[in-house]
Order: sequence, then structure tokens, then C-alpha cells
Amino acid sequence: MADVFPFRGYRYNPEKVDDLNNVVTQPYDKINAELQAEYYEKSPYNIVRLILGKEENRYQSAAEKLDNWLNNNVLIRDEEAGFYLYTQEYVVEGKKFVRRGFIGLGKLESGEGVKAHENTMEGPKADRLNLIRATEANFGHIFMLYADEKNEINNLFTEIMQNEPLIEVSDEDHNLHKVWHITDPKIVDQVSSKMKDKNLYIADGHHRYQTALNFQYECKEKGWKADGVESFNNRLMTFINMDDPGLKVLPTHRLLYGIENFNLESFLERAAEDFGIYDFNNKEELYDFLDDNKEKTVFGFKAAEEGTYRGFEFKNEDILEEIQGDFSKEYAELDVSILHKLILEKYLGIDEKALAAKTNLDYIRYRDQALKALAEKDYQAAFILNSTSVKEVKEIADLGEKMPQKSTDFYPKLLTGLVINKLSIKK
Repeated sequence: MADVFPFRGYRYNPEKVDDLNNVVTQPYDKINAELQAEYYEKSPYNIVRLILGKEENRYQSAAEKLDNWLNNNVLIRDEEAGFYLYTQEYVVEGKKFVRRGFIGLGKLESGEGVKAHENTMEGPKADRLNLIRATEANFGHIFMLYADEKNEINNLFTEIMQNEPLIEVSDEDHNLHKVWHITDPKIVDQVSSKMKDKNLYIADGHHRYQTALNFQYECKEKGWKADGVESFNNRLMTFINMDDPGLKVLPTHRLLYGIENFNLESFLERAAEDFGIYDFNNKEELYDFLDDNKEKTVFGFKAAEEGTYRGFEFKNEDILEEIQGDFSKEYAELDVSILHKLILEKYLGIDEKALAAKTNLDYIRYRDQALKALAEKDYQAAFILNSTSVKEVKEIADLGEKMPQKSTDFYPKLLTGLVINKLSIKK
């Protein structure tokens, strides 16, 4: 059961910030040092100064800046509670898609109430917990999926989308983000009612969700009370229908580095025991191989030291039991499971500890960029993957299991700074 609530969000005041393109950002975990510097240059009010500041005492600095922006009406609160329709127009492989969702507050549920599909790491959770302790605010969204085959909830928004949006911005990839404020009581009630029987699945924001639960626990331990829906019991979320044709999951490719005594010939010999290996003259032939075999477990492979492109097709079903371990058959059959447990760990010695320490693997979104990085930087090899499906995400989450790191890329990301939730707490 999903409890979702309309709320009075905080937004940038157009009288103080005339171009929202200069103040919104990618989620904090997608911001590297270069992008952070770019955001700082764009505006003294860029949200990066709150979510990922440069200061040594950045959590306290974020709290002080937030208070200053609120007191000086840089951020203003909407007068009416409502949901916020959020659409994203984007292009993948030359095709245009429109993804629809709505922003609201979702009730925090521990245990099986909300289903996750990825593991979390302690470092990011500690970082986000320090930020919410200091600011008592939700800046970034949690990307939540729900199932609605008839598209009943999205259909409620069709007429609203004909109106001028409240917010319209573009991101670094030229994707168009639009937001409308939904205050019609009838539509608000229908959305809340139709969401009641839905299960929620975290698509993106696992660390933020766990952090919200940890903060909720801290508040209750201190005897603090929630003051209305905009409190520590609920969290800022964007809800997206997993049956929406505008929802796409992109693969995340792997770049190998720092493997001592990496020997291509012996690696290929070992791989040939479990995979059919095909040679291609160029990347286009490799891409065709991947695109034509999406129902099979296949990978693209390119070593930096040679010009040949290779396709791997998994053949050894007998080894699945070894990969499975304590997990389900569905988990063992995932492309990313076979890549991580067999190729990376068994063949190359990159175990979970090494993955957590980020000592041998980098991740990159587009396959062209992966191959370009392989040619230009100090990488040893690239592994090119097909996408994990939304169906697989749901299956693994329903089984209570967690996929390997970077198994999914729900593109485009939800921008930070469109709508903010300031927590109301009685201490």
C-alpha cells in the first residue's frame, strides 16, 4: 500500500532567479568535481551549494545558506498543497520519449513496505544523513516506480499538460524538464486514492531512502514529533509508472583498469570455456550483435591493446548454480550477475570488496563514450552491456534481493532544485 500526500513545496522565486537553468542540477551522486565547479559558476543560488558544497564544514554551511535563501525569499513556499506533474522529454538512439510522473510526499516504510533492488554503501548514507540533520530538508527526489498497466493515474494529467508549465528547464544532455502544480482537489484525491493499492519500487535513490529512515528513527528516539505531512515520516519522491512507454532503462558499461599482469590471451582462453566468442571488425558490427540478442546473455568486449571487437554469448548453463549461491535463479540469470560473478570476480579477481573500493572498475553510460574512453585514457578493456529490463528490476525486488552495483540507469535523472520539501518538526 502506498500512502502519498500533496504538500506545499518550496521553489525558486522568479523575482530573484530569472533563469532556473542556472540553479538546478543533476542528483548529488552524479556531480563530479568538474560539474560541481560549473554549477558554482552559474549562480550564487545554485542548489549545488546546498547538496554538495565546497566548504570544509559544508553541512553547516548548507544549513546557513538555506536559512538565508528562505529569509530573503530566494526560495518561496507555494500557498496551496498539491502534487506536481513532472514530465521529461528525451531522446535515446534517435527516438524521442516523454516520461510522465508526479512529485509528492511518500510515507516511509521499513521492511517490505517499499521494495529496493540495489545495495547501499555506508559512506553515501552517512553523508546524506549529515546533510538532512543540518538542513532538515529534502532536496533530491527518490525515483519511485509503481505498476499501472491501464495508465489510469497518468491519464489524469493529460489535460493539465496542455497548460503552460510552471517550470521548464533543460539539462546537460538537452533533455527538457517541465513541472505543473496540481491543486485541483478532485485530481489530488484521485491520485491519492489510486495509489493506495500500489507497491512501490525504488528505481533511484536507495541511499536517500535509507537515510530518511535513519533520520526518522533518530527523531523518534529524541522524542521529536512530526508536524503535519511535511515531516520526517514522509519523503520527497517522484512517482513513475513502470508501464509508461516513456520509461527507459539504459545500460551502464564497465571500464577495466589497474589489473596487474592482465593477459588478454589467457583471459580469452578462460572465457571461451563458458562463452561463445565472436570477432567483429568494427563497433557497428558489435552493436548489431548486442541489439539482435537482447533476449540472451551477451556482452561486448574490447581490449585496449588490440583492434578487434568481440561479442561474448553465455553458453555454460551448468555454472549458473555456482553463480547463484544463496540467491535466486532469477538473480543468477541477470546479465550483470554473470558479468560480475563470473567474468569480473572469477576470471579477473575483482571481488565485491574491490568493487566497493572502486579500485578496478569505472562506470559509463553510453557505449560510444565507453569505447572512446578506452582509446583515450588509461583503461585496459571495456565491457559493453545491454539494459536490465524493468521486469527484471521488479522480479528481483519482489524476491527481496539486491542487484549488483550499477545494474540500472533510469534515464534521464530527476533534477534537483525543481521542488524542495522543508521538514516541519516539533522538538
